[in-house]
Amino acid sequence: MTEVLYDDGPHKFILLGFGESTREEGIPSNQYLVVHGSDGAIFDPGGSGLFPVLSARIANFIDLTRIRGIFLSHQDPDVSAGLNVWMEVTGARVHLSRLWTRFMPHMDLVHPDRLLAVSDPGSTVEVAPGFSLVTVPAHFLHSPGQINVYDPISRILFTGDIGAAERSNGKIYIDDFAEHRPHIEPFHRRYMAGNRALRQWVREVEKHDVEVIAPQHGPLYRGKAREDLLRWLFDLQCGMDLYD
Repeated sequence: MTEVLYDDGPHKFILLGFGESTREEGIPSNQYLVVHGSDGAIFDPGGSGLFPVLSARIANFIDLTRIRGIFLSHQDPDVSAGLNVWMEVTGARVHLSRLWTRFMPHMDLVHPDRLLAVSDPGSTVEVAPGFSLVTVPAHFLHSPGQINVYDPISRILFTGDIGAAERSNGKIYIDDFAEHRPHIEPFHRRYMAGNRALRQWVREVEKHDVEVIAPQHGPLYRGKAREDLLRWLFDLQCGMDLYD
């Protein structure tokens, strides 16, 4: 499934894959493409098994060689296992937390010089001339170097594992957060480090005009569902809060 989430002509934000079955086994995941003019960026492209289907879909919007940036929310294999293929084909630079730049070469990357460290406070990243995205810190949720990516034009925030659900029931957007909550609560209680980290993240999110929250797994949040998610996470007891 491919869904254009935002399109004003020169700028597009596209859901490339929505938890579909491919040659790659494991946790179903979402992949995203942002296009600005003739340049693009992708988020959490996953393993090499996803490359054939995702590259074919990207080709409907942009030439693969015009992918200028790859953003990794954290270090997990469902995020980065196919990185070598993407780096070889696209020539893109890879943006990830400074905590993981020294570990990624263990994946035998052919171009480790194209790994660019994102600082802890986050920053504005120029993907290409006139095309910038904002990295938002999301430390300990669940990785100590977790980053989110905010697109100020579409006002969509890619949140990695924050808000993630392992199943979607085929719906791209959440209509009823209370009904959806049982699908995300066990994961968030177990994987997120603690309420202090969640509250800090919510405060970071509130610095931006976010219209849609787009996680790496499961459906997206907008409108009241977005507000309900933020309010629930702000008060959620998880991780070390539950350590007994």
